[in-house]
Amino acid sequence: MSYSVGEVAGFANVTVRTLHHYDEIGLLSPGARTPAGHRRYDDADLDRLQRILFYRELGFPLEEVAVLLDDPDVDAQAHLRRQHKLLTDRIEKLRQMAAAVEHAMEARKMGVKLTPEERFEVFGDNDPEQYAEEAEQRWGHTEAYKESMRRYATYSKDDLLRIKEEGERLNQDFAALLEAGTPPESEAAMDLAEEHRQQIVRWSYDCTYEIHTCLGEMFVADERFTATYDAVRTGLAAYLRDAILANARRAGHGGA
Repeated sequence: MSYSVGEVAGFANVTVRTLHHYDEIGLLSPGARTPAGHRRYDDADLDRLQRILFYRELGFPLEEVAVLLDDPDVDAQAHLRRQHKLLTDRIEKLRQMAAAVEHAMEARKMGVKLTPEERFEVFGDNDPEQYAEEAEQRWGHTEAYKESMRRYATYSKDDLLRIKEEGERLNQDFAALLEAGTPPESEAAMDLAEEHRQQIVRWSYDCTYEIHTCLGEMFVADERFTATYDAVRTGLAAYLRDAILANARRAGHGGA
């Protein structure tokens, strides 16, 4: 069976123009065309369109969808498992938010004043939009950014907690060295800097020494990063930067 672009648009509840656009950018090119040049979609095309629309519904930009779908190491079944996990996580989050709204409605009805913590506890500790748009604007064109987005789409809640715990443990280890007066050029500090780099490689993208030194400089140049690290211990951002630069020099990268 094959289907016209109009039929597929009707099946998927998208516009013909959307399907034309997907074809133009190479995201979904139909498997065949008629002698007159009209697009004809087969079942494999419909399967790919379904995966595209799932990812779009989950908020992935088209560039990231293309990277995810064209990953040779991920088959169709793996995509479905990933999307199922993302969707069930979203459903659970929405369930929690619905319960919070019901709680707020009941509290208002009973004249009970909620504490600030009770009002916002459902949103957790992080603002998901805090740096997302800026990060995409600054690095969205890079392979590192695309690779990081691809990997994070596969991580479970336990994975994300582990990443957070690893980062916090590294910060505390750096802070301990700083407090002890250990120079950032010491073997201990450089070894921690290398562990910091390898954590990025393991969880996010191929963080070369050049990229790592750029990150180190950003920790000091961007006051938001500086504030985050210095909240652990005053001067930690600069100490981490210096240890990263020293580690890069040890590996034969960067200036003397």
